[in-house]
Amino acid sequence: MSAPQLTEALPDLAAWTRYCTSAEIPVMAETARALEALRPQEDDVDAAMLAKIIQTDPLMTIKVMAHVASLRRPDAHVMDSSKTETITGALVMLGIAPFFRHFGPQPTVEDRLADQPQALAAVQELLLRAERARLFALGFAVHRADMDVDVILHAAFLHDFAELLLWCHAPTLALQIQAAQQADPTLRSAAIQQTVLHIELDDLAQQLMRQWRLPAMLVRISDTRHAEQANVLNVVLAVRVARHTLHGWDNPALADDVEAIAGLLNATPRIALAYLHKIVADL
Repeated sequence: MSAPQLTEALPDLAAWTRYCTSAEIPVMAETARALEALRPQEDDVDAAMLAKIIQTDPLMTIKVMAHVASLRRPDAHVMDSSKTETITGALVMLGIAPFFRHFGPQPTVEDRLADQPQALAAVQELLLRAERARLFALGFAVHRADMDVDVILHAAFLHDFAELLLWCHAPTLALQIQAAQQADPTLRSAAIQQTVLHIELDDLAQQLMRQWRLPAMLVRISDTRHAEQANVLNVVLAVRVARHTLHGWDNPALADDVEAIAGLLNATPRIALAYLHKIVADL
C-alpha cells in the first residue's frame, strides 16, 4: 500500500531520507506495462531487453540499482559496484528470474497522481528534461573522449530523481515551489526548497544515493558541489542546458551555459552552440 502523500514539510534531511527510503517508489505506467508484457516470456528475456525498458524511467532505474546494491556485501562495495554502474550491468549481476521475482506488478505514478494533473504534467516534463540531459551529457562526454561515459549518462539522467520523488510523495509542496519560481524566476531553487521543504533536493538526492549504497562513482559524479572535476561539470552543464532549452532557445541564461560548455569542450562559444543544436537535431 502506498504511503500517504505529505502535505507538510518534514523537519530535516534525516526525516526526509527516512520517509523516501521507506515509501515505495512508483514508476511510469508505460514502464509497468512493458515489464508485465515481458513477464510471461521470462525465459526468453535478457538483460539488454529489460535495460531498454528500465533506463527510460529514472524512478525504475533507481529502484533496480538500489535493490542490486542491497544484495552486495558491505565489504564488497568498492570492488563490485563498478560492475553495477549501469542498468545492464546491474541486471546481469541480479539475473532475469530474480528480477521478476522481486519486482512484481509496479505501482504507477499515474495512479498515485490521478487527482493531481498539474503534478503529473510536471513529472512528464521532468522526464523529458532527463532524457534531454542524458543526450547532452553523451555529446559532451564523446567530444571529450571521457572514459566514464556510461556513468556520466546515468548521473545526468538521474539528476532530478529527488524532485520526481517530491512530485510523487508531496505534490502539494512541489506545487508551492513551482508557484514561487513562476512568481519570481530570479529566486534560486535551493533557497525556495529550503523555505518550503527545510532541505535542498540536491542534498536529499546525495543522501538517498548513499543510503541505497549506489555505485561510488555514480554518487561522486552526481555531486554537483564538485563541479571543478570535468566529469561532474559535464553532468551539471548537461542538466542545466537541458532545463534552459526545453521550451526553446531564447532563455537568457543560455548564453552563460554556452560559455561554460565552450570551456568544457575547449571550443569557441559559436562552435559550442552549434554542437548543442546538432545534439538535439534528431529529438
